[in-house]
This record gives sequence, structure tokens and C-alpha cells, in this order.
Amino acid sequence: MLWFVVVLAGVFEIAWAQSIKASEGFTKLWPSVLATGLTLAVVYTLAVAMRHLPTGSVYVVFTGMGALGTALIGILLRDEATSPLRLIGLCTVVVGVVLLYLGESATG
Repeated sequence: MLWFVVVLAGVFEIAWAQSIKASEGFTKLWPSVLATGLTLAVVYTLAVAMRHLPTGSVYVVFTGMGALGTALIGILLRDEATSPLRLIGLCTVVVGVVLLYLGESATG
């Protein structure tokens, strides 16, 4: 259940990044309000998860999800660059998150 909370925090993070883009530098009211609300949701869900899960594992999964999800939305929905090197970088993020998670799980 707590790992679901971490995934939820990652989803909030991805939505937050999109709302920041939509706020156009906090010049648009409702996307700015949404970004602020999502910031609070991210902090709260991370705080709940970190009460009982290892901080390093939580943060690695959270940031990896946020980076990967935000980049994929940029590629799929915002017509951002899709080069082989960029895709290799995204795969590296996934592999890194998995290895860090497994490494912490194996030692603790």
C-alpha cells in the first residue's frame, strides 16, 4: 500500500510539471493554482510514504517516475525531440532506478 502512495506522488509530480508549463511562468491563474495544489499533494504523499519506507528508495522511485513520465509526455504530447541518444538516456533512468531500488532492498 505504501508503494502505491509513492507511485501516486510520482503521478502528482508528472502532473505538477505539466501544470507548471501550462501556467506560462505563473502568469495564468488556474494552471498556477493547480501547480500549487499539486505541490502540496506531492509533499504530503512523499511525507506519508517516508514515514515507513526507506527515504533513499522512495526518493529514487519518485524522481525517476517524475523524470521519465515528464519526458515521455513531452515526447508524446508536446512534440519534443526524440533522438536515439535521448531514448537511451530515458532507458538509463529506468535501469538506474531499478538497480538503486534493488540494491537498497538487498541490504536492508
